[in-house]
Amino acid sequence: MSRIGKLPITLPNNTQVTIGDNNVVTVKGPKGELSTAVDKDILVKQDDNTIVIERPTEQKRHKAMHGLYRSLINNMVVGVSQGYKEQLELVGVGFKATVQGKVLELSLGYSHNIFLSLPEEVTATAVTEKGKNPIVTLESNDKQLLGQVAAKIRSLRKVEPYKGKGIRFVGEVVRRKAGKTASK
Repeated sequence: MSRIGKLPITLPNNTQVTIGDNNVVTVKGPKGELSTAVDKDILVKQDDNTIVIERPTEQKRHKAMHGLYRSLINNMVVGVSQGYKEQLELVGVGFKATVQGKVLELSLGYSHNIFLSLPEEVTATAVTEKGKNPIVTLESNDKQLLGQVAAKIRSLRKVEPYKGKGIRFVGEVVRRKAGKTASK
């Protein structure tokens, strides 16, 4: 059995799960509603406040799907009940971030500012304290979408290993390299 797939998903009191036809699982909670289509071979069963995912055979494909769909449904349950949060730190001289509605404006040392339109499900805030690096906080109920947006923002100015400048996740450890040594 899959170690992840066989674990039951416990539902918080404020969430509701419906399993529709064509194996479409919909989760509703205080932070919104998410749904995903589960493969027709995988069985999704709901008992009171737990969800159990079962596979029909021991085929390699079914084994792979078992843990995958358990993780996807669990991420949806956590997303609509608690939500997800990602923090990005802008390290570099003159790096700035501002949010106006659903548009994130980044000043990353290029000759122009970068305007990034955010999806409806993602909310962003930018905090700049004196003497500290600007921090962009992204929040959403969809873990996959949040990670994709955070990766897109990070790809605009990747962290370089010599000075450590760039966009990084808060708490991320960057491996530094020694520069060229002075010759005599």
